[in-house]
Amino acid sequence: MFSRVLTTSLVALFLVVGCSSNKPKNSQDGGAAVGADGNNAGLSLELNGSSDVGNAGGLKTVYFGFDSSTIEGDTKESIQANADFLKKMASVDVQVEGHCDERGGRQYNLALGERRAKAVRDQLVALGVPAKRISVISYGSERPAAEGSDESSWGKNRRANFVITAK
Repeated sequence: MFSRVLTTSLVALFLVVGCSSNKPKNSQDGGAAVGADGNNAGLSLELNGSSDVGNAGGLKTVYFGFDSSTIEGDTKESIQANADFLKKMASVDVQVEGHCDERGGRQYNLALGERRAKAVRDQLVALGVPAKRISVISYGSERPAAEGSDESSWGKNRRANFVITAK
């Protein structure tokens, strides 16, 4: 119980600290994305930016089917677009975060989230993104994108999102 309270407190602290910047997006730290050709890509690219929120440049969150870490259909297209973006933005490193819906036990969901994150990483590497630029982590069902116990919410929570760790 204590570890859950501590974990919740730490997550809240990181969210507050991570969201406390008052710098404009086009400040010297490079809040806006700059393409390989030096032109502003028109996309927000922030350190610790997330594809879930839309401030991770052109990176897109990818979604999975129920109880699956298989990459197929729209997931392949999103990963290809992410690989293209990462190859153009060679200084950007990312963390792929694996997530699950609320169904399943804690340990099972952590393992499934890890399989999802690793599947995305492996696909990015196969598409030419250096593995050293990609880390993975699983949050299982601990960080839902949508609250609710229905298929619409569950579908939004079965995902792998991208967080900028270096730019």
